[in-house]
Amino acid sequence: MEKIKYVICIAAVMVAVIISCKTRYTTTTTTSFKATSSAANFDRGKVLVFSVCAGCHYDRRINKFIGTQIHDVPGIAGKVFAANLTHSKSNGITDKYSDAEIRYLLKTGVARDGRFLAYMLRPNMADEDINAIITYLRSNDPPLRAADTTVGITHFTFVGKAYMNLTAKPVPYKPDVPMPAKNNKVAIGYYLVDNLGCFHCHSKKLTSLNYLNPDQTKGYLAGGIKFKEPNGGEVKASNITPDKNTGIGSYTEEQFSKAIKEGIAPEGGKLKAPMPKFALLKDEEVNAIYAYLQTVPPKNHKIE
Repeated sequence: MEKIKYVICIAAVMVAVIISCKTRYTTTTTTSFKATSSAANFDRGKVLVFSVCAGCHYDRRINKFIGTQIHDVPGIAGKVFAANLTHSKSNGITDKYSDAEIRYLLKTGVARDGRFLAYMLRPNMADEDINAIITYLRSNDPPLRAADTTVGITHFTFVGKAYMNLTAKPVPYKPDVPMPAKNNKVAIGYYLVDNLGCFHCHSKKLTSLNYLNPDQTKGYLAGGIKFKEPNGGEVKASNITPDKNTGIGSYTEEQFSKAIKEGIAPEGGKLKAPMPKFALLKDEEVNAIYAYLQTVPPKNHKIE
């Protein structure tokens, strides 16, 4: 009996070691995708990069995309730092990627060196928007000009590696995704809630997100995820379903716009970080998000 227990114990340790060490995936871009630059793509790309990427990669103290530490990763799992996206030859990474590799990273979460970057996942983003993001990242806009600095090197502990490999996996590569129809306001709203990452923060847990089918995520848009504030405090993401008592069911379109673009709640209070983060969105895009949220089943979930 003791021998069986010993064998089981050894097997469990070996499995744990294998799991913790598997931190690389095969990368296959399969295409020679090349972004097309234009003034319109630059403008759209800037909006998207500031709305999607800035939360992790933008340092507001110096107004540059030099990266930041992701403080929401528990210390027991290690330390995670967002990369420098500027055109730094020593520390920047954007110029080291081909357009096809950036596209593959955004679609699957797999970097060119095989690492899986869960925060990067945007499998349902249209190629038109990926094209715009790449156009902006390739530009010489001031926030992207070379800044030869690094905020830190990502390091996962044994626990972090094991956890990542058990719970976080790349998703299938979905190329050639079209934009939603321009006359379908609700579809546009759903597309934005997906690709701006609204459902990432406003659902039940970051570890149970359904990236391919966002509306099937547990606790979809009902809030509750905790985030660390710069001062060490915590803030919980709000319920943004149209429940009138615990969600945003009583918000007017104008109040909703003011909240996500200016960070001002209907009662006059200021929203805490990471909101507001959508100041650059067009009014019609904000209105489309509002229209979509009104179609989501209301959930009575009070957030303290």
